[in-house]
Amino acid sequence: MAGIDDMTGGFVWYPSDAFRRESNWTAFIAAENLADYPMLARRAAQDPEWFWDALIRFLGVQFVKPYACVLDQSKGIEWPQWCIGATGNMTLSLLDRHLAAGRGGHDAIVWEGEDGSRSRLSYRQLAGEVNRFASGLAALGLRSGDAVGIYMPMVPEVAIAYLALARLGCIILPLFSGFGAAAIAVRLNDAEAVAVITADGSLRRGKPVEMKGVLDDAIKEAPTVRHVVVARRLGYDVQMQAGRDRWWSDVAARGCDDFAAVELPAEHPLMIAYTSGTTGRPKGTVHTHCGVTVKTGQDFILCFDLKPDDRLMWMTDFGWLVGPLQVTAALLAGATCVLAEGTPDYPQTGRLWRLVQDHKVSFLGCGPTLARMMMRYGTDDISKYDLSSLRVAASTGEPWDRDSWMWIYENALRRGGPLMNYSGGTELGGLLATNILYPIKPASFSGPIPGTGADIVDQRGRSVGPGEVGELVMRQACIGTTRGLWRDPARYIENYWSRIPGLWVHGDWASHDADGSWFIHGRSDDTIKIAGKRTGPAEIEALLLATHRVSDAAAVAVPDPVKGSAVACAVVAGPDETPGPDLAAVLSDAVVTGLGGSFRPKQLLFVRDLPRTRNLKTMRRVIRAVLLAEEPGDLSALVNPEAVEELRKIVAAPRS
Repeated sequence: MAGIDDMTGGFVWYPSDAFRRESNWTAFIAAENLADYPMLARRAAQDPEWFWDALIRFLGVQFVKPYACVLDQSKGIEWPQWCIGATGNMTLSLLDRHLAAGRGGHDAIVWEGEDGSRSRLSYRQLAGEVNRFASGLAALGLRSGDAVGIYMPMVPEVAIAYLALARLGCIILPLFSGFGAAAIAVRLNDAEAVAVITADGSLRRGKPVEMKGVLDDAIKEAPTVRHVVVARRLGYDVQMQAGRDRWWSDVAARGCDDFAAVELPAEHPLMIAYTSGTTGRPKGTVHTHCGVTVKTGQDFILCFDLKPDDRLMWMTDFGWLVGPLQVTAALLAGATCVLAEGTPDYPQTGRLWRLVQDHKVSFLGCGPTLARMMMRYGTDDISKYDLSSLRVAASTGEPWDRDSWMWIYENALRRGGPLMNYSGGTELGGLLATNILYPIKPASFSGPIPGTGADIVDQRGRSVGPGEVGELVMRQACIGTTRGLWRDPARYIENYWSRIPGLWVHGDWASHDADGSWFIHGRSDDTIKIAGKRTGPAEIEALLLATHRVSDAAAVAVPDPVKGSAVACAVVAGPDETPGPDLAAVLSDAVVTGLGGSFRPKQLLFVRDLPRTRNLKTMRRVIRAVLLAEEPGDLSALVNPEAVEELRKIVAAPRS
């Protein structure tokens, strides 16, 4: 897949002397009396226990009882145990520590609703709300170890609920706010949830979205749920079941301002984050108090350079891991978390940039699909807003194409700060590879981060050379990685540790070039192999997008009687383009020019939108399944089911 590397060109962002000098990496390196980053990376590889202990100290993670040792791998690399003997609670590091340091007046949560409603909570106010709600939940009978769902929009209460449940020691189940009843019920039943916290509804593109009624339907199939707590967002007159349902305000009114965090083992489960698969039930990844706290600190504070005076905004949903992590990261750093309900382009097409301006966002989370969405509106929207507060952007979700990466770098960051790439996943609790202190090429990573042993290998587990494509793996135990799959250890081993013994196989294709820059090429189960050449969808999609005639694209492999496999593409025509044979020919020729005649698309379908999850990942497996008239698997995370129906109609239509 050398084509991806070729298209990225050379380095475009170089860290200034001031950036290096003031970075959290530099402070960490100095705290450990090391000469430079390469020395840190070498020592972390040789002595992981030293590294994680040093990181915990640097982050100021709070424990009640300290750990006897930070890492025990006596059960094998697949089953590491962390912070042995320690007790504590994540909220001690996120709230109590900052109050004790005299930062209670600093903004903790800033919120804006889709209708323009605004609110803010200082650390002192947030701690009071969390304590009242946690103690109110305790009065209902909720206890440590109880599984509790959070099915809410991005409102301040979602952060309060997350922290209150953590403070109680409950196991949190983040649920997508767009889930239907069946998807909710599956997850509640899998975890045997005893309660759910929800809202009456939310706004999305100007329309009220019911939530309490959907939850009621789900609970009909989830008999373990005994309590439902409902926050008012829209003021709906919802049905309340006596003995089970209570208003948020009533629960909080029973609480107190000084509820102490429940002391828990460091490895007590914090949350079960479900990730969908192509078949079977969703996988419940298990994340602990010490694991989430330390790994989030490594990723956001160390790698992304998040600082106490930053304002972090990542327009996402609480049901995606980034939802809980952005709250955790901002509060661990003593920074401000900016939450926004709704979508980035409604009610104004430039809403995202207006939010950055109005709330002085300095750290913006984004991704390739979001970039392409905003690119459709041109530069007029973004250019009229003051984005001078923005100093860094971070991205995850999917591989970048050069044009989209450069558009964010030039128009949002205005070439003043880095756009840092992020390869990780729900199962990992965060990052495997990212950008560090080195110059950045478009769409690239600087390489693996310490403590993961991330590498790119062939099918026998051998490291590949420059320009070769291999599997992204992890050679070391990492503190953020899931502690198995909820009540399914065999599936955990089969999914992540069985393909190459001794290595965690993440499921992404990756490569690195002669300069040491890394590139992600998409999921390895999305591989397209034609005429003996293997590529990923990202390379084909980049060629289509580089024509500037389409605003989005997805490529998949379909069976071919001659070549074994052929390329099929679904594309969204640009706003000034007319879908049809002429445009299809231009796009097909672009793929041939870039990859050769064997890769000319067998099918090229024009659609209004691509099926995608609420966290804006394109669901290529769904596109492939529709093309082949197969069952598409789990669709519960799909945000736009109408895109699937449109694709089915196009595929079924007679060809002229």
